[in-house]
Amino acid sequence: MMSFRSGRIQNVSVPTGTVWLMSDIAEGKGKQELFTKQSPQVLKALREMALVQSVESSNRIEGVTVEPVRLLPLVIGHARPKDRSEQEIQGYRRALNLIHTDAANLVITPDLILRLHGIIQEGAGDAGQWKRLDNEIVEFRQGAPPTVRFRPVSAAKTPAAMDELCRLYRHAMDQQQVPPLLALGGMVLDFLCVHPFRDGNGRVSRLLTLLALYQHGYEVGRYISLERLTEESKEDYYEVLRQSSDRWHEGQHDLLPWLNYFLVVVRRAYREFEERAGQVKSPRGAKTVLVEAAINAFPGEFTVRDLERACPGVSRDMIQNRLFYLRKDGLVTCKGRGQGARWRKRGN
Repeated sequence: MMSFRSGRIQNVSVPTGTVWLMSDIAEGKGKQELFTKQSPQVLKALREMALVQSVESSNRIEGVTVEPVRLLPLVIGHARPKDRSEQEIQGYRRALNLIHTDAANLVITPDLILRLHGIIQEGAGDAGQWKRLDNEIVEFRQGAPPTVRFRPVSAAKTPAAMDELCRLYRHAMDQQQVPPLLALGGMVLDFLCVHPFRDGNGRVSRLLTLLALYQHGYEVGRYISLERLTEESKEDYYEVLRQSSDRWHEGQHDLLPWLNYFLVVVRRAYREFEERAGQVKSPRGAKTVLVEAAINAFPGEFTVRDLERACPGVSRDMIQNRLFYLRKDGLVTCKGRGQGARWRKRGN
């Protein structure tokens, strides 16, 4: 709420670099409809890949992991969870499904936020409830004692803070006071600074980000996992949060580090979407295109298992078959034998 009080967000001085990021995203949004009318096979494969990666990455950022062999059955199959971690994986999957199918009818209110938390934390004693005790954001560094990096809003003030945040965000949108991407960035930063739950704050913030983007016509998260891109830049994610949360309680914080990081992630997603969807005119199959795109995305060596994780829904036989022909054409090299073999693009 501190980003919106007293018209603060309306008066943010947006530098040229930030304007360029918004312009790039607007250009990607403009091409979005063109690409979503292309090959349904490629788009289906991209949606499935993004779904699996989003569920895995958003939970893994918070330290929630499952065995790789269990991920696909839990996310796109009908496997029953065996433990608490698998419950949280399926909970995030259900929350994504709600947003993907009903974004236009969902209003960002405290009740909706509690509902999302209840879905991802189902089974926890405080699922769908604001925190009952004050919490702190603690930083752990190797060889150094833990330090308190940020003290969020107290538990007693959290319900009122969340009501104010949702109300001010909706007012900014309804009155068209600020560009949607700017208001969205402020809303998510304030949510993280309030830190309204005992656990699950990061995951709910990413669900809110996706929902708000969909509501303003930015559909790229359906095809490229924003959560994966966030995980890949996790150190930057925590650093910009540290910078932008400084003096937040006094309403003197700097929104721009967080805003620019958020915009860079969205821009990366649009560029990746354009790169992958733009290959649909190739006579090759959709899954072949996805395998080759995944190979090109690896900066160094990779294994067949790495490709399986990057291309959910693509069989191991298809992956190995594509590697065989790429190796035959001299485009990749292989070191070792069997499933532990290390592959590398030629020239890396």
